[in-house]
Amino acid sequence: MDSRRFEQTVVWHCAPALAGLKPACLMSLSAEEFPELPRLAGQYNARMGEDGPRFLVLCRCPRGALLLVYREALLRRALDQPGARAILKVTGYPVGASLPMMLRCLIRRLEESEGFPHEIGLFLGYPPEDVEGFLTDVDGTRCKLRGDWKVYHDVEGAKRRFAQFRRCRDQLWARLERGFTLSQLFGGARARTA
Repeated sequence: MDSRRFEQTVVWHCAPALAGLKPACLMSLSAEEFPELPRLAGQYNARMGEDGPRFLVLCRCPRGALLLVYREALLRRALDQPGARAILKVTGYPVGASLPMMLRCLIRRLEESEGFPHEIGLFLGYPPEDVEGFLTDVDGTRCKLRGDWKVYHDVEGAKRRFAQFRRCRDQLWARLERGFTLSQLFGGARARTA
């Protein structure tokens, strides 16, 4: 498997989570291109050290998999916001539980849902007000802006965040092009010396 291709794909889709600007990013990867994704995710988790980004395969099917790239502390904080807690409680999550338990619940919801569980936006750092707006806006007519997510409230703040995410992606991409690896950029001290 081409680790360079994997790193390019992760940076393109998940730069804000890698850099700690957002608690998590989600991407879909083809089984053909990344057939050993769970093993690869485990290798990157080991390389990143305790405080680095984490890689979790949320679900797999014959065609591909969903990979969550996240920062533990940021994700815990995002899910602990009062607005997020209220939405998660209504959708059946064990509010106040450990992060691994919350992630297991998300995995179960992905497996059991006919569609996509929309509360996943909370895991991705979308403002709870926007997740709530999305959940209640059946026909999509109340959305004020479409970007990394559908915005229902703070349009100007969202525009700034979207621009920040693009700059982050461009900067990380440039570093990859100069020959850096994800381990060099985000790995713990032990990972950098290994």
